Amino acid sequence: MKAMNQSARAYAQLRGEIIGGELAPGAHLHEVQVAERLSVSRTPLRQALQRLDREGLVKVVPGRGAFVSELSLSDVRHLFQLREALETHAARLCARSARCREFRSLQEEFGRQHAVLADGARAAELDDYYELTERLDRQIDEVVANPYLTAAMEPIRDQLRRLRRIARRSPERVLLSATEHATVCRAIADGDEDAAAAATALHIGNSLRHILEAGA
Repeated sequence: MKAMNQSARAYAQLRGEIIGGELAPGAHLHEVQVAERLSVSRTPLRQALQRLDREGLVKVVPGRGAFVSELSLSDVRHLFQLREALETHAARLCARSARCREFRSLQEEFGRQHAVLADGARAAELDDYYELTERLDRQIDEVVANPYLTAAMEPIRDQLRRLRRIARRSPERVLLSATEHATVCRAIADGDEDAAAAATALHIGNSLRHILEAGA
């Protein structure tokens, strides 16, 4: 039980540091040093690293050790192709649901958040905005109520969280993203699945284009 607790704690700590950018892509996760820093034994640390490897956040290289995974522009394109397939379908399912009108309040909140960001996007306002996007993800998961779809989207969302630092550097992109999210929520609340899927695809396409241009 102690080893399991240590493994879960190491996993949560490293996952947060990778997603938050504290551990940079390509960083070597030296077992001895990381175990000492996290105050865990090496066996539960290895279990945590293997779990992160399965989720695509860490790459374990036999004979060399574990490294924070890197995302090439090709990786990003592939990631967004899968994201579009899953998220547009999820948007359709939400629009078909009897609970579709629950997205009206999220539409209004994205509208208010846009107004706040338009006055000057400071770190706190950006944090509030991304918390709102997390609430949208949770609402979609709850309304879709498909554990397989949710499980498929979760590792994609983790990688997207790593890419947020690119969007944070562009106030214009964040403002446009807030508008796009409001449009998605409006289409879902209206029960218009075609419009919901189209708005979701547009948001994803614009996000990908921004990342590729920033990384070019």
